[in-house]
Amino acid sequence: MNYTKHETAIVDDGARIGEGTRIWHWVHISSKAEIGQKCSLGQNVFVGNNVKIGNNVKIQNNVSVYDNVFIEDDVFCGPSMVFTNVYNPRSQFSRKDEYRNTFVKKGVTIGANATIVCGITLGEYSFIGAGSVINKDVKPFALMVGVPGKHIGWMSRFGERLSLGVNDTGEWICPHTKDIYQLKSGFIELVYGVKA
Repeated sequence: MNYTKHETAIVDDGARIGEGTRIWHWVHISSKAEIGQKCSLGQNVFVGNNVKIGNNVKIQNNVSVYDNVFIEDDVFCGPSMVFTNVYNPRSQFSRKDEYRNTFVKKGVTIGANATIVCGITLGEYSFIGAGSVINKDVKPFALMVGVPGKHIGWMSRFGERLSLGVNDTGEWICPHTKDIYQLKSGFIELVYGVKA
């Protein structure tokens, strides 16, 4: 075993877990799940079968990653945030054949208690504020807050707010990484630095 697992955690036979990953108290990982290297799964995390999690992903306490959620590298999932996989659930009617795919792209941050409605894509390095409800696709580097989630600005790869409005045009240089961002036609492009 090339990962660390607390004695209370359950990892079903067949689950694929990368080197250096840490699995904490009361975690349950299903048999067909794929988890990358150097991840951290906090207390009381559940990972479903049709789930792929990249490298260096941090999933905080009390998060369930249900079937049809696909998470790329360097993603942060805050405590008690929620993924869904059925758009219109009813207890009386089984909809397991109607799961919608949710894609969380590289470098995304999802704040504590946020809800991600199934069937959408969170663009690279987007930032979802705590308690927000996201029910539509999110642009790369977008800062989203509120219920329902509203695009109020832009965030850098480093995790600081860019001094550019949602509909501005212009350029911003990160004081920490020296990355250069350009805003054109409603999208941020990283023109110098580590590419998204």
